[in-house]
Amino acid sequence: MIPRYSRPEMARIWEPETRFGIWLRIETYAAEAMAGLGLIPVHAAEAVRKRGGFDIARIEAIEREVKHDVIAFLTSVAEHVGPEARFLHSGLTSSDVLDTCFNVQLVQAADILIADVDALLAALKLRAFEYKDTLTVGRSHGVHAEPTTFGLKLAVAYAEFARARERLQRAREEVATCAISGAVGTFAHVDPRVEEFVAKKLGLKVEPISTQVVPRDRHAFYFATLGVVAGSVERLATEIRHLQRTEVLEAEEYFSEGQKGSSSMPHKRNPVLSENLTGLSRVVRGYVMPALEDVVLWHERDISHSSVERVIGPDATIALDFALTRLTAIVKDLVVYPERMRRNLDRLGGLIHSQRVLLALTEAGVPREEAYRIVQRNAKRVWDDGADFLEALLADKDVTKVLSPEQIRAQFDLGYHLKHVDTIFKRVFGT
Repeated sequence: MIPRYSRPEMARIWEPETRFGIWLRIETYAAEAMAGLGLIPVHAAEAVRKRGGFDIARIEAIEREVKHDVIAFLTSVAEHVGPEARFLHSGLTSSDVLDTCFNVQLVQAADILIADVDALLAALKLRAFEYKDTLTVGRSHGVHAEPTTFGLKLAVAYAEFARARERLQRAREEVATCAISGAVGTFAHVDPRVEEFVAKKLGLKVEPISTQVVPRDRHAFYFATLGVVAGSVERLATEIRHLQRTEVLEAEEYFSEGQKGSSSMPHKRNPVLSENLTGLSRVVRGYVMPALEDVVLWHERDISHSSVERVIGPDATIALDFALTRLTAIVKDLVVYPERMRRNLDRLGGLIHSQRVLLALTEAGVPREEAYRIVQRNAKRVWDDGADFLEALLADKDVTKVLSPEQIRAQFDLGYHLKHVDTIFKRVFGT
C-alpha cells in the first residue's frame, strides 16, 4: 500500500524486518522443541537461539541467485549461527514457515483493526447520545419518509460496527493456526509435538490437518470479513456525503482553518474524506475475490496463492486500518446542523405525517383503501400545488366527517416519533 494510506503500526507488520523476524522465531522454536525431544543436539538449538540472525540485503542477494526466498533466508541465518545450522529447518518445509508467519501477521493485523473499531464505536456512541432526540427526516429511496432522529442514524452505525467487531474477532480466530507438518502434511520428518510447541509459543492453535499449506478457506473468510467491514465504512461515508449535499446540508465534515476545497472555486467545502473512504472501501472489497479464488490449489500444494497474498495481505489490512481511523476522525469532528434538519422536516408541508393520518382514519372506521385514497389525494395537492397538508386535510369533508380538527392536528405532533427512542438506545447500547 502506498505511504499516503499507510499508518506506521500496521505497515510495520508487513515490513521485511518483521517477516524475517517471525521466520526466525518459528525456526528457533522448532529447534528448541526438537532439542527437547532429543531429535537434535541441545547445543544446536542454543546456537540458533543465541546467534540466530539475518541480513536483509544478504537475503535479497542470495535470492537473486537461488530464486527461493526461504532458502535465501536460511542461508543468511546459517552464516550467523555457524556449523550448528545444519540442524536448522530439520524436517520442515517452506510452507511451515511461510504459512505460520502469514497467520501471525494476520492475527496482529486483526488486533489493530479490532482496536480501530473500538475507537470508532466510542466516537459513534458519544455522538449518538449527543443527538439522541434531535429530529431529522428519514428518507427511503432518497425521498422524505417519516421523522427519525440523528442519534438513531448514528446508533444504526454503532450497531453495524459492533457486528463488524464480532466478525473481525471470528476472522482472527479462524486464521490463528500453526502448521509445522512437513512436505505434504504427514509429519513424516517432524514430530507433531514440534508443531504443538511452536503453536503455543506463537499464541496460535494447531492446524488440525494441513497438506503442505494451511487450508485457504480460512484466509478467504478473513479477507471476506475485511470486505464486509469495508462495506460498512462506505455505507456510513455515503450517508455523510449525502447529508453534506448543498440541498440537504444537515451535517458536514469539519473544514479546518486554511483548508481549501477547490483549485478554481474558493467557496467549495467538499466531503473529500468521506469520498476517500468510498474509494478505499472499494479497494478492500476488491481483494475478496482473489482470496476466494486462492481456496482452490492443486493437490497438496501449489503457489498460485502466494503472489496474491503478498499483495492483498498488506494492502487490505493497511487500507482498512487507514479507513477506520479516518472514519473515526470524521465522526468525532462532524459538524451537525439541527436547525437545517428541522427546516428539511417541514419542507414538504407536513407530508411526513401522512401515515399517522391514514391510521387515524382507519381507526375511525374508514376502510383502509378508501383512507389511503383520501390521504394520497390531499398529498398530491401538496406535491403539485405547494398546498399545506394540514390545511388541505382540514378542508376535506371526507376527513372532517370522521375526525375533528383537534384530532387532525394531533397527527402532526413530531414528539410522537420519539416515544420509543430510549427503548431502541437500550437495545443498542445497553442500560
